[in-house]
Amino acid sequence: INNIFKPRKRVEGGKNSQNRKVTDFYPIRRSSRKSKTELKWEQKKLIDDLITKGIEEGMEVQHIEGKGRAVFATRCFQKGDYIVEYHGDLLQITDAKKREAEYAQNPATGCYMYYFQYLCKTYCVDATKETDRMGRLINHSKNGNCQTKLHDINGVPHLILVASRDIDKGEELLYDYGDRSKASIAAHPWLKY
Repeated sequence: INNIFKPRKRVEGGKNSQNRKVTDFYPIRRSSRKSKTELKWEQKKLIDDLITKGIEEGMEVQHIEGKGRAVFATRCFQKGDYIVEYHGDLLQITDAKKREAEYAQNPATGCYMYYFQYLCKTYCVDATKETDRMGRLINHSKNGNCQTKLHDINGVPHLILVASRDIDKGEELLYDYGDRSKASIAAHPWLKY
């Protein structure tokens, strides 16, 4: 009975302590999985490299009777995958309008100008000049399998095309040009489809 009222000595946590942690016996395991932020950063860097090096893979240009040139997938793309950059001269709106007026003087020139907003400014990618880049050759469809997206590299906007749905090998790559003006449809009736 006397033992009950005697104060007990507190045992400090040491090597002989009964209160040991699991990590005293096993090393702490750290996950090797990457966070969403790390994965997004890696994906952005990959796209940055493809754009800056002008790498265009997984597609080829073919000629279609009655339509002209078209770009076809030579591999499968998943929804959201980077397809290609719509590459050309990046212009501010005033320079773009001047250049567009020059192109209008010669109907044989054609016009491959894409206007867009970026950080409260209007820009244009002028891809009219004939090059070996394929983004400018992707045709129009209201129900396309690609969509445009802006991609920033060091503060400079780049217009890219990404898959809007899964795309099979052999499919023509198409996106909606978005031009619904009466004058454009009169000049290019295929814009209706």
